[in-house]
Amino acid sequence: MSTDPPQDKAAPARSNSFSQQSQASDDSQTAAEFLRNQELLEADAREALPYSIESCTKILGPLRQNVFACLTCNPATTELSQWKPAGVCYACSVQCHGEHTLVEIFQKRNFTCDCGTKRIPAKSPCTLRTNEETNTKGNVHAEEPDVNNKYNQNFRNIFCGCECDYDPFQQKGTMFQCLGLGTHESGGCGEDWYHPGCLVGMGPKWFEKMESAKRKPQLDGRNGGTLAPISEGDEDHPETCAETATVAVLDDEDEPPMPPGFPDEEDFEGFLCYKCVDANPWIKRYAGTCSFLPAIFLHQPEPNEIKTEEESGSKKRKADDDAGESTEAKRVKSDNEAHTSKNEAKENIASTSEFTKTDDTRLGCKLPNLPAAPAGQFSLFFKEGFRDQLCRCTDCYGLVNAHPQLLEEEEVYEPPISEGGDSEHGGSTHGSGSLLERGESALRNVDRVKAIEGVMAYNHLKERLKPFFQQFAESGKAVGAEDIKAYFAKLRGDEQGIKEAGQAAADSKDDEGGGGRREQSGY
Repeated sequence: MSTDPPQDKAAPARSNSFSQQSQASDDSQTAAEFLRNQELLEADAREALPYSIESCTKILGPLRQNVFACLTCNPATTELSQWKPAGVCYACSVQCHGEHTLVEIFQKRNFTCDCGTKRIPAKSPCTLRTNEETNTKGNVHAEEPDVNNKYNQNFRNIFCGCECDYDPFQQKGTMFQCLGLGTHESGGCGEDWYHPGCLVGMGPKWFEKMESAKRKPQLDGRNGGTLAPISEGDEDHPETCAETATVAVLDDEDEPPMPPGFPDEEDFEGFLCYKCVDANPWIKRYAGTCSFLPAIFLHQPEPNEIKTEEESGSKKRKADDDAGESTEAKRVKSDNEAHTSKNEAKENIASTSEFTKTDDTRLGCKLPNLPAAPAGQFSLFFKEGFRDQLCRCTDCYGLVNAHPQLLEEEEVYEPPISEGGDSEHGGSTHGSGSLLERGESALRNVDRVKAIEGVMAYNHLKERLKPFFQQFAESGKAVGAEDIKAYFAKLRGDEQGIKEAGQAAADSKDDEGGGGRREQSGY
């Protein structure tokens, strides 16, 4: 929420500032220029808010939609147990919370608008829905919220694993949204946004730590931007990677490059962060397979340290076996020990047979043909069509079906485009047209007598103003606010004006006996 700037006690009076501006022709503009500037401003507004803001989406139930968090109604507290998160839809963010401090979270799945519910203070009711008690539009509050709504740290304006506060006016670069497998309660991220540098363990501002002398042009550097960081968190930032990286030299207006080890944006469609992958370890085996990129590790391992979880387990087992064989070689088995070994062998055969039976029930399963899962924490990037590569056998289908977004692409709700909002006709977000169109529309709909009186008044004023502006046109001097004020004061004080004012006062006294009020006539 913006506040007025502090006033300087030594600043000149407002009238003086206007007088000074009147001397500069650069500050003046014609009516055509004003209307043109107004149309440009409205075009910017349409680009930022192109959709209709007439209806709240709560009546539609849970949707995958753009969500906004209101920090004015639900401020972020340091004590999470006392924090009550809430999110509102696109229309409510403009109509009901337009003057508040908002955080644009972008898309969240299965979300129902919280505006007008118990999660939002009653002093900020929903103005778009109908109040069931009064059967009138607006003043809706204290309704029950959807218990299925899920909230993560984004609703406190905190993003990424580095837990940065997001300021869109200060930050550069691109952030990527995780597809999300589960909420933060289940170990996932809840569709959080991540800095590329944080996904490879180098931090959000890894490029700022590099020495300018070591910065060389990067052949495949790219620009982009939707979200960006303002502070670094507790992620590890390996200096060795930063020192050996090759990046582009940055100017103030340049976008930061992608960190070493991060895939090219054209090579993937989306990704699952390391939190969601750890919460669903079964999906790790798809790393590096068809439609999936190789694992992007949170902490970059050394080349000789890269191994799979299966290899790690087999090395441990082999070491245990070697130790066991060494011990057995130093002593002679007793008859009881030999008998025990035979029983263990039988149990091993039985367990192998059981595994074969279980494996037979998974005929057609893709997992046995997949490589072992890589060890360590990593994010999983996928390409278009990755859903077709996921195994859907009897056992695997239950794992995939728990996350419908893995079965098919989700439909995103978008409000209808605002009527009359096309750039050709200059329609505004509210569908009311440009300033010029609104004036023409009002003139067409006004009473005919009043319209004629208004035109006559305009023509009369134009004739009076023509000689005033003519002198400025001949001298080349800009017209200032003080000049206009002085001229209208002169108009109000001329002989004809005084005569008309006196006649109006006399007419008013004559009508006092009737106890009524008369509307003054036009010119």
